[in-house]
Amino acid sequence: MTRLSLFFMAKPSQAQRQGQIRIIGGQWRGRKLTISDSIGLRPTSCRMRETLFNWLAPMIKDARCLDCFSGSGALGLEALSRHAAEAVLLESNERVAKQLLLHLSILEAKNAQMIHTNTLNWLARPCEKPFDLIFLDPPFHQGLLSYAIPLLEQQSWFADEAWIYIESESSHTLAMIPSHWRLQKEKITRHVAYRLFIRELFFHRRGAFKKSCCK
Repeated sequence: MTRLSLFFMAKPSQAQRQGQIRIIGGQWRGRKLTISDSIGLRPTSCRMRETLFNWLAPMIKDARCLDCFSGSGALGLEALSRHAAEAVLLESNERVAKQLLLHLSILEAKNAQMIHTNTLNWLARPCEKPFDLIFLDPPFHQGLLSYAIPLLEQQSWFADEAWIYIESESSHTLAMIPSHWRLQKEKITRHVAYRLFIRELFFHRRGAFKKSCCK
């Protein structure tokens, strides 16, 4: 599912295989963290992450971030390195979650929270405090975006004018994206689509107003 650069080093067995993630910018630039290989762990390339955080440069400082399918934690850690105010990392795999906790400890990331949970169950509960930036980079071919996106809207996880980054299969269409999510940036390769949206509150409220007037 994630992120930062991941380089596999030869090991005797699949269970023992390890790699590294490297933070590419900010206060922890160049820091390398060891991770275990896990089925479904799909790193975003260094080049694409650099592009993404160039896109996010005007808003990342002091942003409150939610990394919904955290995996290696690369997006959440990169955001923290670039002075996001806070990051909440959600991960369902117990081994991966423990590794994320270790990484946060190594980096002394006091403004981060790692939650070992099923992301969809967590998003289904009422929001206590909304987020400025939400990362959606789930395991591919499981249809998780079709569940996560409605939950984010229904439970009001977004701050005003929030940004949403989605990484999905290149074949994934925009049909399920709400009309008030405005596509800002997009890059599509042979297998992966990278998209950045802004949730425009004005259009959302105007749509709700029109519906109420028509009743």
